[in-house]
Amino acid sequence: MKNKSYLFLVIIMIFPFITVSAKNTKYNSYKGLIMAGYQGWFNAPGDGAGRGWYHYSGPKGRFEPGCCTIDMWPDIREYEKVYKTKFVFDDGTPAYTFSSLDLSTVDTHFRWMKEYGLDGVFMQRFVNEVKGRKGKMHFNKVLCSAVASAKKYDRAICIMYDLSGMKKTDVDFILSDLDELDNTYKFKKRKNIPTYLFHNKKPLIAIWGVGFPRRSYNVKDVSELVKEIHKRGYSVMLGTPARWLPKEGKAFSADQTELSELIKKCDIVMPWFVGWYNEKVYPDMKPVIAQHLAWCNKNKVDYAPLAFPGFSWKNMYGPNTTQMPRNKGRFFWMQLSGALSMGAEMLYIAMFDEIDEGTAIFKCATRVPKSFVPIDEGLQSDHYLWLVGEARKMLRKEIPLSISQPVRK
Repeated sequence: MKNKSYLFLVIIMIFPFITVSAKNTKYNSYKGLIMAGYQGWFNAPGDGAGRGWYHYSGPKGRFEPGCCTIDMWPDIREYEKVYKTKFVFDDGTPAYTFSSLDLSTVDTHFRWMKEYGLDGVFMQRFVNEVKGRKGKMHFNKVLCSAVASAKKYDRAICIMYDLSGMKKTDVDFILSDLDELDNTYKFKKRKNIPTYLFHNKKPLIAIWGVGFPRRSYNVKDVSELVKEIHKRGYSVMLGTPARWLPKEGKAFSADQTELSELIKKCDIVMPWFVGWYNEKVYPDMKPVIAQHLAWCNKNKVDYAPLAFPGFSWKNMYGPNTTQMPRNKGRFFWMQLSGALSMGAEMLYIAMFDEIDEGTAIFKCATRVPKSFVPIDEGLQSDHYLWLVGEARKMLRKEIPLSISQPVRK
């Protein structure tokens, strides 16, 4: 079995070099782009990963009525390969879903990015998952598929390390993993991934999760990681809490002064706004974003504000947990237009495919099995992708800035 696993890993790592390349587009800066986070962590029994209903299931790997973690259901009409579940629709027909492991799934997602105007995605590498054999094989395969699809559809991709679950001793592991990826893809040469995202004339690496409470690592650990990544010739985007300036809001476990000093050494800062506000309190957040922008301009750090369409943890943690309604896209558009009206030059969308927390912008079903959240009544399944495309036009000044949500013809 070890030999078979090794062979599989070798095959998926060389796959992008034997596919047909698209034109040699170069993404030289994050400025002028709208990018989204790409989880790519969903598995199904029989997909070859051996992870069961991963990121779909509840306790003991069960994915069935009363036991699951996702709140939204994907619109699967355009997927080449789907997997039957134990969920059914009102008429008794079975519900199907996708696996991120399949190349055809990733290809479909990147095709949508092209069709609707999303410039590309940050490919998540969850440190706690890629440390394991199955997790690493899965995320390597998903990345491999993304490389092929990014070439095909001329979309930008960028590596993002999510530090959730990281230990202090994992700094060396991340650097080793990055070196391994660079040996395969040669990020700086742009030959194997012509659409890899650069910023400040260097390939960009995103590090998410510094400054949050209850972590086993601290700002000093991440500072060492950033220093070593810089030494390797990369630029760095840092993902932080929503309030990260010194004396801003309630203090986190990390010293905010120390955190802001680290941000000054990075190229881009991206605060994590998911869960921090809803439509009613968002206006209170706008002055904070303006303050962030002013600080970044003063300290010559680029700023990527985040927008998310809504939030839901109903199936994961129960019906009484935080819910942030989408309100037919009004909440999402409020954030997109708000950031652009304050002078944002780039945007980060959370997330492309995150149906666990109900933040997905990809095509989600209007008709869903019981206990799931459908796309808002009266909207098409692609509505949030369409809104991203309209925001991209505003960012590039192809259409006038509008605070009012556009009406779809």
